[in-house]
Amino acid sequence: MGVTAVLLASSACSSESTGASSSSGDTLALSIFGTPNSFDPTQLLEGQQTYVWDSVYDTLLIQDNAGRLQPGAAQSWQYSADARTLTLKLRTGMKFSSGAAVDAAAAQATLERIRTTPGPNQGVLASVASVEAPDSRTVVIKLKQPDGSLLTSLSTAAGVIGDPKTMTSKSAALNPVGSGPYTLDKGATVNGSVYVLKRRDDYWNKKAYPFRTVKIRVISDQTAGANALKAGETNAGTVDVAQVNSFKSAGFETKHVQATAVASLVLGDREGSVLEPLGDVRVRKAINMAFDRAKMVKQLLRGSGAPTEQIFNPQGPGHDPALDQTYSYDPSAAKKLLAEAGYANGFSVTMPSLVFTKPFEPTFTQALADIGIKVKWQSVPPQQSVSAIASKKYPMFLIVDGLNTTPVEARGFYSPTGYRNVFNSTDPKLSKLLDRANRELDPAKAADIYKEINKFGVENAWYGPVFYIGSDWATKKGITYLGDGSSTLATVRQFGVADQAS
Repeated sequence: MGVTAVLLASSACSSESTGASSSSGDTLALSIFGTPNSFDPTQLLEGQQTYVWDSVYDTLLIQDNAGRLQPGAAQSWQYSADARTLTLKLRTGMKFSSGAAVDAAAAQATLERIRTTPGPNQGVLASVASVEAPDSRTVVIKLKQPDGSLLTSLSTAAGVIGDPKTMTSKSAALNPVGSGPYTLDKGATVNGSVYVLKRRDDYWNKKAYPFRTVKIRVISDQTAGANALKAGETNAGTVDVAQVNSFKSAGFETKHVQATAVASLVLGDREGSVLEPLGDVRVRKAINMAFDRAKMVKQLLRGSGAPTEQIFNPQGPGHDPALDQTYSYDPSAAKKLLAEAGYANGFSVTMPSLVFTKPFEPTFTQALADIGIKVKWQSVPPQQSVSAIASKKYPMFLIVDGLNTTPVEARGFYSPTGYRNVFNSTDPKLSKLLDRANRELDPAKAADIYKEINKFGVENAWYGPVFYIGSDWATKKGITYLGDGSSTLATVRQFGVADQAS
């Protein structure tokens, strides 16, 4: 949710900080909109807070800037033929900031604690049956059933390695002991305000982190972030698309990323148990025909984005450009479909008004009204957003989700237990496709299956995707933003010094 609120401010990861006046190869200064809730490995939140904890902790695998999985703390990994046992070999010589050695027992203890402790990442490891450490370098993860998203999960919060001696103590929430590229400078850090990270010179992957110091401040105001960037208090950040030219004129390097999130209507009640019309695929298709997507990108996003009829990351293997020709903008045809389904006079629906939907609500209200669907927005406090969406009270709702890897998106949107499949919809054809994708160890063959899953979702109108939201980065001379949207993981590895840009 924190990520989506930021994206709707036209800023995927707006940046502000203090003390960015150091040389470009010395300090990277960023800001985030929300305070990291905890450094406890079981409570790590993804989104912008990842900039902080991903700098402190190693993860078993990492995502490079092209979205590909690469060795992390695990130097290699291999699945069994039935895709139910994953064996990882840890690299040697890693140490926690305390000086203690990182070994398989530490990885095992962290994975077991995450999967058995209530928290934001417990469900990510739901497929894990057990974790073993047969020797100091080997971690064996045994699964209840194949899980095509597991490898990606091990490159995110679920794959961190904590220090078994300290991670269960109360101090772990504010004083992390990790083996990552940076340590938290407790003297310069003010929890909830600014986090100062100092690079470890003995880190195994030091070349991926050219900045000696990373300063991350919590600032929720986008205008203040832009002003700080102009004033030299920050040296990298996203800016409003209307400001791009002024930053170019001021000597900043700018880079446009076309898609970092997707805005979509979740047409969740596909059985019609709460809102009967949604049980008819013709109604869901009609909703998809209600939106002039290109016009919405131009007017709502001022061109910083792209129309879409699918929820998968356009840089990922599950995306299929042909699917964006499924539903043309045609209110008249949409009304005919509604009439065929028995709703010639339309119907009414109540949707949650969330902090990140408010800027878009008038446009969506009008588009749906034009085909006969009357929308009432019910205000939901920000702290209740997640529970409201998951409550099954709302048969359809508007979301903005940060893009991810295709396996994670397939799990989240199409699995019966997926976090966006709140009504736990299932379909025999889809279930077979998901099972095939989870079992397929050949990435090329898996990509074809994910395209079939995507096609099923679009043709059966499980969702009403409308547009991708882009971001525009501005970096001061000497610093380069290396991402292109292939990976939306918020990591310091997305930044390099100018002579590293190639």
